[in-house]
Amino acid sequence: MSDKSFLKEKIDLIPDKPGVYQFYSNLNELLYVGKAKKLKKRVQSYFSPNDSHSKKVLVLVSKTVDIKYVVVETESDALLLENNLIKKYQPRYNILLKDDKTYPWICIKNESFPRVFSTRRYENDGSYYYGPYTSGLLVKTILDLIKRLYAIRTCALNLDKKSIEQKKYKPCLEYQIGNCFAPCIGKQTSDEYNANITEIQNILKGNLSSAQVWLSKSMNKASSEYKFEQAQLYKTKLEILKKYQSKSTIVSNQISNIDVFNILEKPSYAVVNFLKVVKGAIIQSYSIELKKNLDETQEELLGIAITEIRGRVKSSEKNVLVPIKPDFLIEGLNYRVPQKGDKKKLLDLCLRNCLAHSVEIEKRIETQNPIDKTNKILTTIKDDLHLFDLPTHIECFDNSNLQGTNPVSSCVVFRNAKPAKREYRHFNVKTVVGSNDFATMEEVVLRRYRRLIEEGQSLPQLIIIDGGKGQLSSAAQSLTILGVIDNVKLIGIAKRLEELYCYGDPVPLYLDKNSTTLKTIQYLRNEAHRFGVRHHTAKRSIKNIKSEMDDIKGIGETTKQILFKFFKTYNKIINAKEEELIRLVGKAKANILLSYFKRK
Repeated sequence: MSDKSFLKEKIDLIPDKPGVYQFYSNLNELLYVGKAKKLKKRVQSYFSPNDSHSKKVLVLVSKTVDIKYVVVETESDALLLENNLIKKYQPRYNILLKDDKTYPWICIKNESFPRVFSTRRYENDGSYYYGPYTSGLLVKTILDLIKRLYAIRTCALNLDKKSIEQKKYKPCLEYQIGNCFAPCIGKQTSDEYNANITEIQNILKGNLSSAQVWLSKSMNKASSEYKFEQAQLYKTKLEILKKYQSKSTIVSNQISNIDVFNILEKPSYAVVNFLKVVKGAIIQSYSIELKKNLDETQEELLGIAITEIRGRVKSSEKNVLVPIKPDFLIEGLNYRVPQKGDKKKLLDLCLRNCLAHSVEIEKRIETQNPIDKTNKILTTIKDDLHLFDLPTHIECFDNSNLQGTNPVSSCVVFRNAKPAKREYRHFNVKTVVGSNDFATMEEVVLRRYRRLIEEGQSLPQLIIIDGGKGQLSSAAQSLTILGVIDNVKLIGIAKRLEELYCYGDPVPLYLDKNSTTLKTIQYLRNEAHRFGVRHHTAKRSIKNIKSEMDDIKGIGETTKQILFKFFKTYNKIINAKEEELIRLVGKAKANILLSYFKRK
């Protein structure tokens, strides 16, 4: 029986009930996990002829040789089961939940006289965990607030009743400075300590009013009992709490407790942000990235993200704000899609968080994928300079001379916005006498592109001239003679104001000093200048060495070139060892050189 016949028979047996389906390859590899309100109809849609299927779906179907399914009672069960299977097996064609960060939680430890501390490890040990928090600074701020409001222990001692009665421990420095009431030696009862823990839990849940009421009552009671120092202490703590509350993001006093979700979809991924609102204040924000694989809809992406995020942050809130209703609804949740008012503003804030997270993702992608980064640079240059094609091939010319002597020119080549150093070229000026930048530029541009045309090589999309209008006109004249002036973009860069002159446009172009295009052009110009100066320096050095060695009979031009190339300077040649000279120019010429240097 063929694979297609086998699959058709299997699909015919699938019931039209809620459930989860799984596609397997011939290697028994789980390729894809999906959920459906009606299993049979959903699975059939993959294998029925349909022009709207994406390439990835067609590839998935072609690799599928077996289908398994699980029937569940409700849509909510299907959503949860799908989420668990994806996390467990991570099938190749499913949405990938990106989570390369471990966010901190605030833990109230399950122990006698519980400690309160931050942790990045969530354990099912009966402790209370609050978070996760996306900001470590926020965790530090909350813990600092708790420390200033309540005297709780920081030690890890086992404070069971027996150890305390046996006076096993001694009070530490925290007791001496008033940060702890020493429950380790029985100076604070369990009930007194746990009353503080209850207030801390209220603060972590965002219920600041409860802690404020408790502090206010304690202050009034101490005052009525003429314990004014204690009353002042409660008053100070109350002011600290109010100051902290004023820094919280207050959305609206009309909104009570609610979970908010919004989604930003990009071609290859999506970002979903979650905000937790308690009594009108945002107390928690959390974002998740989903990598798309099969062109999933926004409804599908949002449904998966809500299930995952609520599981991670341990949310039990029933009221949920969303921009659109997910394809699968979690049972017991009240979904709302606000169109205006404070709740719509909450969704907008959530979307701004998605945008901020997306910027981080784009930067990461750009760093990881150099091809995308290069394309972005080339596209920016193309748009800024109004080119017809991406400038994958750019060349830049620069002239160099010293008081009119030894005029040379350099040409540097960039391929895909990066130096192609093997293609750099030097030009010794042949037809120009003295310092004449315009004539020099005309000669070297003519020589460079006449040769490229004769050899059948491609011309650059962009040619940069280091200089203003004069040098630009000279280069344009050469390109006109060759008949290629309309085939390339020719620009000049003036040094003083970094202004760009485009051939044919009398008005200079000014780019932002931080723009990618200007930085790339400056890089080309500086590279051409460096390369030209190096060649010019070398040429002058050769001339100097030649003049020093012209009196040595038996030493010709070729020998001089060999010596300079190896030693670089005349002094190094004079001080060279006999073995080095023999190895470079032979024994006879080495003896001539050594005799001459000895006489000198």
